[in-house]
Amino acid sequence: MIIESSDQVSRTSLLKRFPIPRNFGVTPESRIVRGKTWPAPAGASRVQTFEIYRYNPDLVDNPRLDTFEVDIDDCGPMVLDALFWIKNKVDSTLTFRRSCREGICGSCSMNIDGTNWLACTRFISDLATPATIYPLANMPVIKDLVPEQTHLFAQYASIQPWIKTKTSAPEKERLQSPEERSKIDGSYECILCFCCTSGCPSHWWNGDRFLGPAVLLQAYRWLADSRDEASGERLDELEDPFRLYRCHTILNCTRTCPKGLNPGKAIAEIKKMVVERRC
Repeated sequence: MIIESSDQVSRTSLLKRFPIPRNFGVTPESRIVRGKTWPAPAGASRVQTFEIYRYNPDLVDNPRLDTFEVDIDDCGPMVLDALFWIKNKVDSTLTFRRSCREGICGSCSMNIDGTNWLACTRFISDLATPATIYPLANMPVIKDLVPEQTHLFAQYASIQPWIKTKTSAPEKERLQSPEERSKIDGSYECILCFCCTSGCPSHWWNGDRFLGPAVLLQAYRWLADSRDEASGERLDELEDPFRLYRCHTILNCTRTCPKGLNPGKAIAEIKKMVVERRC
């Protein structure tokens, strides 16, 4: 059977064709229940409905989906604006990360209508009705839409993401030609939102040892930098059945990157570099 591309078939239609029972295989204490409904304010003429995942570790209650009806004429155009509207005017306990509001910091990454994305760059007008918002998958939830990312940043630190040199430092700076500089295009722009890692099945199953697409993209960024003089050392650290080779080129990472980067290609380039140095 041929399945059309994601551009041709919506996630909703795929779910209809391949339905999965709600809470399938989930332990009783983790099953999502229906929560509160907060109606739109009186007089609202344009309303968007949001179903938002809620979880409070201080309570014994199950995670729940709360329904909020947002007055679109009273908030900004982005999903993050709607979350601020809900927090400021409806439920102040709603918890989420945010900082720059410009698609730079990666703090507000979450699952929006089934796709990992940044809440600050996703238009409300592009959402389904009702829209669903969950925290990033494959990470313990601290509260509501805030996932625990300590392990991911520890993996990032493990690749030593800084220039490593052996020669003495020049008087001013280490120069690059325009051609050398262009080799890190498509990797230095990564903002570590971890949308790609959250969507990677290989990281779901082997996240304790597989570095994941975000970290491997960052690893390639330093391998491709002409100023770095530790490529052999870096490849030694990466050449491992789990750290690198658990990537099976599923390419969920590339499909869900909100910056339009290609972690799958970067991982393939690292594998290529490992093979080439053997020759």
